[in-house]
Amino acid sequence: MIDPQLLRDAPDLIKTSQRARGESESAVDDAVAADGARRAAIATFEALRAEQNAFGKTVAKAPKDEKKALVAQAQELAGRVKAAQAESTEADAAFDAAIRSIGNPIIDGVPSGGEENFVTLREVGTRPSFDFEPLDHADLGEKLGAIDIKRGTKVSGSRFYFLRGIGARLELAIMNMALDLALKNDFTPLITPTLVRPEVMAGTGFLGSHADEVYYLPADDLYLTGTSEVALAGYHADEILDLDKGPIRYAGWSTCYRREAGAAGRDNRGILRVHQFNKLEMFTFVHPDQAEAEHLELVGFQEQMMQALGLNYRVIDVAAGDLGSSAARKYDIEAWVPTQGTYRELSSTSNCTTFQARRLDIRYRTESGKTAPVATLNGTLATTRWLVAILETHQQADGSVVVPEALRPYLGGLEVIEPVA
Repeated sequence: MIDPQLLRDAPDLIKTSQRARGESESAVDDAVAADGARRAAIATFEALRAEQNAFGKTVAKAPKDEKKALVAQAQELAGRVKAAQAESTEADAAFDAAIRSIGNPIIDGVPSGGEENFVTLREVGTRPSFDFEPLDHADLGEKLGAIDIKRGTKVSGSRFYFLRGIGARLELAIMNMALDLALKNDFTPLITPTLVRPEVMAGTGFLGSHADEVYYLPADDLYLTGTSEVALAGYHADEILDLDKGPIRYAGWSTCYRREAGAAGRDNRGILRVHQFNKLEMFTFVHPDQAEAEHLELVGFQEQMMQALGLNYRVIDVAAGDLGSSAARKYDIEAWVPTQGTYRELSSTSNCTTFQARRLDIRYRTESGKTAPVATLNGTLATTRWLVAILETHQQADGSVVVPEALRPYLGGLEVIEPVA
């Protein structure tokens, strides 16, 4: 959630952020009013409780013949204290709901608007060109014996698939290549739970406007995670971290689940938008002053992967209305998909500042000895979707695919993937 002190001191700043996001500015006024009501209710309750404590001492010292009347007064006062406490609790809940409805204030420079209002920061690499009609990844995957969508649908329904043979090996190769890069840069690998409690899912901001994309198991009151970001954020919930040596970095490997709706048409073909996939996610806990620098480092790691895989890509600064509630800034990396003639998102990385940490009570100790919320960041370092761009970019006229040189050591030296007989 946002900093309550910022809400009191600079509501106009938060309104500017809400306006850029295309969200309600009146929500800020509602939160300010709820904060005032909450503080007034707390003050009333504490004053009555102090009065009750003082009166209790008076009753204890009173002569026996006066105590009966004083006890009656004490009981009446106790009722008022109980009512004031209930009002304080109700006001606190109302304020919590109001402030949680406000998205993380965006960082200066984030473009305003919706999905189409992103700003392209750079394009890297050369778009592949072919002297033959290129196949899309679904047809290539079938020819190579790498992707079996027909049987995935038979077993689990639409938007499911099997990776088989070289397809399964390719995904593991990408993930292991990413893991090696993470290990070189001080990330601790974690294989995370994929079922989490509601308070952890809510703490990361995934139960807001996109809650309908999350799988829920009511019998267990658990959620299936759409990214290991959720479990990684919850890993240090209710803890005080030592950030004196710099960021605490984790690389979470997990299967992910999403009620992926997607758009009609090409999004529905192949494995671009699916309900289940694997991902290696970077997640870092950092001092708030270092968050923006850490964000750029995470993007740098993602670009190293893109370049090593020989992909043409662009980095975009995502517009405020497409950030989601938790991110104050997000950079997407989109790779060129030849058969679609466009860039498609392969990875993103978000600076969530202290938004998630406030909800999950993750703090560090300041120089004064007090505690304050840490900043959290996340970014994808490898995922199943990358197969789409790799297969299409490196295909040859006979339906074979050249293996990017950086991946070959993870595939036993394999240089070309040949169609199956």
